[in-house]
Amino acid sequence: MRFVYFARVREAVGVDSEERAVPAEVRTVQDCIAWLESCDARYAAAFADPSRLRFALDQQMVAADAALADHEELAIFPPVTGG
Repeated sequence: MRFVYFARVREAVGVDSEERAVPAEVRTVQDCIAWLESCDARYAAAFADPSRLRFALDQQMVAADAALADHEELAIFPPVTGG
């Protein structure tokens, strides 16, 4: 799966995007966040407050309980504000 990170998430993780093989037991966005956090302290820091994260699967906004099945890209970013 391709992971794309934006804003403070990208800064904390240290990369704009990456490809990773997701384990079979990781079935939802929420599972994926927990799995990534367990991989490296940078991810744990980036995802420390999951209530402040937004997600998109294949460029469609989704909730944390959305299924990953058959999706190719997960984007993770903080809420966007404008002015």
